[in-house]
Amino acid sequence: MSAHCDITARRAAGSPMGAFERFLSLWVALCIAAGILLGMAVPGLFEALAGLEVANVNLVVAVLIWVMIYPMMVNVDFASLAHAGDRPKGLAITLVVNWLIKPFTMAGLGVLFFEGVFRGLVDPADAREYIAGLILLGAAPCTAMVFVWSQLTRGDATYTLVQVSVNDIIMIFAFAPLVALLLGMTDVIVPWQTLLWSVVLYIVIPLAAGVLTRRTLEAGGAAGGPAAVERFTARLKPYTVAGLLATVVLLFGFQGETIIARPLLIALIAVPLVIQSYGIFAIAYLWARAWRVPFPIAAPAALIGTSNFFELAVAVAISLFGLQSGAALATVVGVLVEVPVMLSLVALCNRTRGWFPATA
Repeated sequence: MSAHCDITARRAAGSPMGAFERFLSLWVALCIAAGILLGMAVPGLFEALAGLEVANVNLVVAVLIWVMIYPMMVNVDFASLAHAGDRPKGLAITLVVNWLIKPFTMAGLGVLFFEGVFRGLVDPADAREYIAGLILLGAAPCTAMVFVWSQLTRGDATYTLVQVSVNDIIMIFAFAPLVALLLGMTDVIVPWQTLLWSVVLYIVIPLAAGVLTRRTLEAGGAAGGPAAVERFTARLKPYTVAGLLATVVLLFGFQGETIIARPLLIALIAVPLVIQSYGIFAIAYLWARAWRVPFPIAAPAALIGTSNFFELAVAVAISLFGLQSGAALATVVGVLVEVPVMLSLVALCNRTRGWFPATA
C-alpha cells in the first residue's frame, strides 16, 4: 500500500470523538425540544418555510442536507479502491450485511411493529409512513460517523476508508431500486421520478463535488495532499454541525403539534430501530468471529454494517413524503437513537477484543 493511501486513511479516521460527536444525542434532543416550541410559537414561519419547494424538494432542507453531506464526500478517496481485495472477509461481511440483510430486516421489523404490535396505537396511514422512514434508514449505509466508530475501536483505518468508498459506489446504483422494492412490498406508492431525483441530488452530485474538491486539494503542490483535505474538512465541520441541528429544528417544528399530542410516538419509532441495530451488529460481529477475522477489521466491519447514513435518509424522506410526514419523523428519530446505541457497541467491541486474532 502506498504511503499516500496510508496517510489518507489515518486522516480520514479522524481525531478522537469531540464534544459534538460525544453528545450528539443531547444536541439532537435539545433541537427537538427547540423545534417543537418554535413550531407552536411561530407556526406561520414554518408554514412559509414548508412552501419553499420545487418538484417536491424543499429548498431550505436541501441546502442544509448538502451542507451536511458534501464534507463527508470530500473524505472519500477512490484511490483506496485499489486495495479493496486486501481484506476480502471484512469487506464481504459488511457488503452482505449492508445490502442483502439490513434493508430487509429493517422493513420486516417496521411491518411487525407498526402493522402488528403497535396496531392499536397508531393510525394505519401514519404507520405506513413510519415504516417507509425505517426502510430509508435501513437502505442507507453510513458514510461519515463510521470513521469515528472505527477510530474508537482502533480499527484498521485503511479498511474503513475502502469500505466507505465501495459503499458509496454501490449506493449510487442500488439505493433507489432497493428502496422502491421495499416500499412496494409494504404497499407504499413509490414516486420513481422523485426517488431517482433524490439519488442524483443527494448522492451523485455531492459525491462528484467531493471527488473534484479532493483532487483539487491534493494537487495543490506543497500546500496540498492529505493534510490539505483534512484542513478543508475541519473548516467545514462547524457548518456541517449547524446544518444537522438546523434540519432537526425544522423537522420537529413541522411535527410539533403531532408530537405534543402523542408523546409516546418517539419511543414507539425507536423500538424497532434499537432492535435492528443490536441484531445487525450481532450478525456481523459473530460472523467475523466465526471467520477468525482480525479485530482491527472485525470491529469496523460490524460497526459499518450497523450504523446509518441518516442525512441521506432524512433528505429522501422529505422529498418523497414531505416535511411533515411520518417518514421524515422516523428518520430523525434514527439520529436520536443511533449515537447512544453505537457508543454502547463500541464499548462492547473493546471489551471483547480478545475474541479475535490481533492480526491476519
